[in-house]
Amino acid sequence: MTMPADCYTCEREAHFGALPPWERIAFDEHWRVAHAIGTALPGWLVLVPRRHVTEIAALTDVEAAGLGTWQVRLSRALHEVTGCAKTYVVQFAELEGFHHVHFHIVPRMGDLPRESRGRGVFDLLGRTGDDAVPAERMDETALALARLL
Repeated sequence: MTMPADCYTCEREAHFGALPPWERIAFDEHWRVAHAIGTALPGWLVLVPRRHVTEIAALTDVEAAGLGTWQVRLSRALHEVTGCAKTYVVQFAELEGFHHVHFHIVPRMGDLPRESRGRGVFDLLGRTGDDAVPAERMDETALALARLL
């Protein structure tokens, strides 16, 4: 399969065996689960198809059949690991370099400030340095989730 050079997800998939725990929390033939990068929220997950696809309508029937199951499994695991009140599931795939379909599975903690709820949660993405969850914490969360999945 040909992967576009400007696709972050495909580039990571091409190095699957060398990925750290936070980038391959769980996977099957069609889907891979990773911790989101540049987020201030531990446990913010991204569910990505393992082949290049840029719109939901392009998913195969087999990929689509697994999508709902993965979203529910991940939500249950996030409840167990993070103690979140609920999860958000969101898909846009519009950011430059991230046109590859991906679903954000976001743990909404009970104490999350009101302004960060709903679409405001995306203010917790795009963080850098000390504002972002460090790789060590992402790995810890990933390993805890992997044990449940």
